[in-house]
Amino acid sequence: MQQLHPDNKTRSFYTGICITLIIALMAALLGKIPYLDIVGQLVLAIIIGMVWGHTIGLKNSHRSGVQFSSKKLLRIGIILLGLRLNLSDMYDAGLHAFLYAGFLLTIALVTVYSLARLFHVNKTLSILTACGTAICGAAAIVAIAPLVKAKESTTAVSVAVIAVLGTMFTLIYTLMYPFLPFTDYQYGIFSGGTLHEIAHAVAASTAGGEEAENIAIVVKLTRVALLVPVAILIGIYVKKREPQNDKQGYSLKTLPIPWFIFGFLAMSAINTIGFLPESVVNLLIAAAYLLLSMAMAGLGLNVEFSVFKKFGLHVFLAALLGTLVLIGCGFGFIYLMGLG
Repeated sequence: MQQLHPDNKTRSFYTGICITLIIALMAALLGKIPYLDIVGQLVLAIIIGMVWGHTIGLKNSHRSGVQFSSKKLLRIGIILLGLRLNLSDMYDAGLHAFLYAGFLLTIALVTVYSLARLFHVNKTLSILTACGTAICGAAAIVAIAPLVKAKESTTAVSVAVIAVLGTMFTLIYTLMYPFLPFTDYQYGIFSGGTLHEIAHAVAASTAGGEEAENIAIVVKLTRVALLVPVAILIGIYVKKREPQNDKQGYSLKTLPIPWFIFGFLAMSAINTIGFLPESVVNLLIAAAYLLLSMAMAGLGLNVEFSVFKKFGLHVFLAALLGTLVLIGCGFGFIYLMGLG
């Protein structure tokens, strides 16, 4: 194979990054269109990336730049996304709201993983789909993927499944809102506790007005914050499963924990103390979503449809049944815990 000249190699690297940037900007624009805004720019980016990869195609020389977007820029995006989280809002919501989010996260995580394994889905895809259902959709999946050494095609399958389910239930919630036996506040808690993406929780909760939307965001971001302890537990689990380390013991330095998540918490703390002006925070959050969209574009560009054919239906069924269990528990816990 002919080696690229260093200048051409550098040019190809930046071309790969530019391709993901173009796709991310397209997704951001499409995400402003009514109805497509429910899907969200992250999911749109992976869809456009999949279409691009199987129509226009991607040169091998551009893959290093695409990989940079899907791995390095992803971490920066997740760190900046921490600015959406205000720790004082979670405190103000009270212990009950925190426990509600924690209980539902645990139930969804265990249920979806168990069902996926029952349906003979491999462990990696089972873990990613369970995390996407339980925590915060695509962002959780791409944050956990490095821990379990997931292939990009596997990650993309999980993201696509959660995207379809989240969008479907967002529409169902919105249509069912007038018939649900909830106050606006309870509906917001329910939406934030059971829907997959932040965008889904926001879109569905708007049917209940400002009160529903505010508490939905708080409960949803509580689930997002719980990504950190879940990631640590998964890191410990993965490390213990490696035979070569059986006799070495464990330390924080050797655990495959995504340390950038602590950057996420640091950004949350900065937002909580009001260190940055609101205009700067909004700009950085917009940048975070652009970077995450570029990462999603990279995932989409590397999707192998053969993986969908092999695992797509089984993992979709596991996630669907797990989501129904999550919804049922979310409905019941509101009354059992006296929320609202």
